[in-house]
Amino acid sequence: MLFLIDEDLPRSAGDLVRRFGYETIETRDTHLRGGEDPAVYDFARAHDLCLITGDFDFADIRCYPPSGSRGIVVLKLPKNATARYITSLLETFVSRGDLVSQVDGRLAIVEPGRVRFRKSLSDP
Repeated sequence: MLFLIDEDLPRSAGDLVRRFGYETIETRDTHLRGGEDPAVYDFARAHDLCLITGDFDFADIRCYPPSGSRGIVVLKLPKNATARYITSLLETFVSRGDLVSQVDGRLAIVEPGRVRFRKSLSDP
């Protein structure tokens, strides 16, 4: 699984994902730095990447349908989330291969104590 780490997450998020054996690209290291959400979404789909973000706009499956993509992982973060909090929350997802294997074509919302999965509206 290849992940695209959105620039709203700290560098340590990418480091964490790589420690669990996954490859990552960070939006801040591409032409997407400062880019609009649709451009980030299109890049992830075009390059077969699963997007990991703290931007809850990506949880809107009407605008960003996960089907036909490697999936979208949205971390539900409080406004004052620290880098340590973010990486701890992200670790609850990437440390579990059973969860990572379910994200393809789906939206995963990661929050303390649980992970919720959704498909696109057009999926049965």
